[in-house]
Amino acid sequence: QVQLVESGGGLVQTGGSLRLSCAASGNIFMIKTMAWFRQAPGNQRELVAAILSSGTRDYADSVLGRFTISKDAARNTVHLQMDSLKPEDTAVYFCAADIATHSSGGSFTDYWGQGTQVTVSS
Repeated sequence: QVQLVESGGGLVQTGGSLRLSCAASGNIFMIKTMAWFRQAPGNQRELVAAILSSGTRDYADSVLGRFTISKDAARNTVHLQMDSLKPEDTAVYFCAADIATHSSGGSFTDYWGQGTQVTVSS
């Protein structure tokens, strides 16, 4: 099986920074995309940033220029550097990855982490 474990959430003041990390482990053959989503109370889950196996990055307009997604392919890890944080960035942040396992016959499945809370105080 595959597990995604996030770390790095917490409480920070407006304008501060946090770095989230997510490590994928288990019976992994290939990872196609790794991404960060977030969900604030009463809101739908939304894509924050994604990075493809090619290295191509995509960001939500609301975080462009403030957040940076990166990956360490050798360690199956993705990071989200969050700078100039705003109260509206407060949410539970989820890591997600599109993964094929050694036993999946080449089929990719979306896996999710348990989420980590990010709170930005005003």
